[in-house]
Amino acid sequence: MLRRVLVLFCATALALPAQEFRAWARRLEARGVSVSAGIWDAGTGKALERHRDELALIPASTTKAVTTYALLKSLKPDFTLETEVWGDLRDGVVEGDLVFKGDGDPLLTSERLWLLVQSLKKLGLRRVTGSLRLDQSAFDSQRQPQGWENTSANTLPTVLALSVNFNRDEAGRPAADPERVACEVLTRLLTESGIAVEGKPGGPGAPLKLTTWTSPPLRALVMDINKWSNNFMIEMLVRKFGAGSWPRGILRIQDFYRTAYDLGPEAIHITDGSGLSKENRLSARTLATILRGAQHDFEVGPEFVSSLKIIGGEPWKLKIKDPNLTRRVRVKSGHLDRVDSLCGFLQTLDGKQRVFAILLNGPCGDDDIWEQVSRWANQEAPTSNNR
Repeated sequence: MLRRVLVLFCATALALPAQEFRAWARRLEARGVSVSAGIWDAGTGKALERHRDELALIPASTTKAVTTYALLKSLKPDFTLETEVWGDLRDGVVEGDLVFKGDGDPLLTSERLWLLVQSLKKLGLRRVTGSLRLDQSAFDSQRQPQGWENTSANTLPTVLALSVNFNRDEAGRPAADPERVACEVLTRLLTESGIAVEGKPGGPGAPLKLTTWTSPPLRALVMDINKWSNNFMIEMLVRKFGAGSWPRGILRIQDFYRTAYDLGPEAIHITDGSGLSKENRLSARTLATILRGAQHDFEVGPEFVSSLKIIGGEPWKLKIKDPNLTRRVRVKSGHLDRVDSLCGFLQTLDGKQRVFAILLNGPCGDDDIWEQVSRWANQEAPTSNNR
């Protein structure tokens, strides 16, 4: 199956010296930084340079490379989520409450909800005698995954089956009462579209499904997640993957890698989908194995690789002071306090494709990683293999 194609042939790589790479790793370790790093030939899987590539460290947002590929492969790129709207609509009037039932769509923004409201208007809806009600039953009562206890509060919006604007307020802060904010946004959009919400109590108890609103396909959601490192969106999808349960979603991701790649929970040691948890542990070898496997996956590989950030391309400027890297490096990065990581693909000056991963835990920064990535990308193909 996949695993035959995806094995990284570390043991067979040539054991020739790579002085600059070794010196880079040892300088970091002398500063108290733990290092797991390596680069492999993307075609053969042969290790070219590596340093403690089996060491599992905190990966930060490079975790998203692991979770998004598992979701793409398991659910398929065209997978969508449907938000349902229920009510007792008669002659343009919903008698009682108008109910919005969430399904885990992570991209229910005001702009997209405006389109949903327009679809209700086309059905003839002019007035709701009751109030707006949110059905959150698709997700269980857990509000945060394991491992978020020591993470900055600004990164912790509540994850609900129906979440509007990433459950953040107008200032971008996590909403203290996200359901109230969601109802306010929906009420405003309905009112501005000429649909009155009267808020009267009572009404019929057996509403019918009026319409459904379909999310963008998974391939588009994964694009947003990986290019912008959207923590909220991936956690929504992990919960959906677990039928509303975070632990079950994580277990399904681990089961996928055990079956397809022979990577057990000791290799895919994660407690969330985004990488916010400092309980997560991945190694450079594990990340590279998955990346290389995804690249060679005809079914979903193109969608996955195109979701990675292209250095020097797209809407962002090149942050790295090396113009030679422009459009030659595709990556997923990760940053937490005392954690910097990067994994992806690069093309050498002679046109060879490489897969690489670097995880640093300790007093480190972006420059420490890009020093080595620039060296890899701007030199002739490396041929040595380190411990």
